[in-house]
Amino acid sequence: MKHISKFTFSIALVLLSFLGNAQEKTTAKKDSVTVKKDSIPPKMERYGLRLGVDLFKLTRSFYETDYRGLELVGDYRVTRRHYLAAEIGNEDKTVDDDQVNFTTKGTYLKVGFDYNSFQNWGNMENIISVGLRYGASSFSQTLNSYQVYNPNLYFGESPVIISGEEFNGLSAQWIEVVAGMKAEVFNNVFVGFSFNVKRLMSQKLPNNFDNLYIPGFNRTYNGDFGVGFNYTVSYFIPFYKATVKAKEKAKKKEPKKKKK
Repeated sequence: MKHISKFTFSIALVLLSFLGNAQEKTTAKKDSVTVKKDSIPPKMERYGLRLGVDLFKLTRSFYETDYRGLELVGDYRVTRRHYLAAEIGNEDKTVDDDQVNFTTKGTYLKVGFDYNSFQNWGNMENIISVGLRYGASSFSQTLNSYQVYNPNLYFGESPVIISGEEFNGLSAQWIEVVAGMKAEVFNNVFVGFSFNVKRLMSQKLPNNFDNLYIPGFNRTYNGDFGVGFNYTVSYFIPFYKATVKAKEKAKKKEPKKKKK
């Protein structure tokens, strides 16, 4: 009986050791799974410079004989939501109204920022933005011809007077609000459009004439109000990548509090 009890005790020890090893392996597997879950890499977002051209002004030069223009656009991502933005261009526009025909030539620069309100998911980098610009233009006006307004048509209309007078050294400054969007159509290639509303801050007027068209500002309405549109294609040059902050992730996951 002593031999049998010793044998039984030995088998019990062996079984206990096997069970202990099995439990350790199971615990190790669970720990490795937990480590793998906790080691999911954070989301990386790209930061860099986007450069492009306004296709609207470029193509307009082909189908409008009295217009020549080119605008280069760019933006640089400084935070997850904010972009520094700028546009530089030149325009040569002839306007033929009922009473006057004139040509405006000049260059302009607009600088400001955009705020991206679109919540991207995955690796998307699309933009729906609102922004603000400060614009400045340097230009000249040529009065090609004009017609003196005659309220009494009994004797017929006044003759058209050919002028050719030039007004150089003109300038204007304005503020504009911009709303638009950009979508990635190919790898790093974006197509977008935007609308803008402008308000003149200051301008240098020619003698006995008015700035009826300002490069970068477009046609003036009521003396100091203007609108604009552009359609752009641009290429994104990535500089570096950064992770999404943990606080921003936590805010997204927080359940909204119910109103009492």
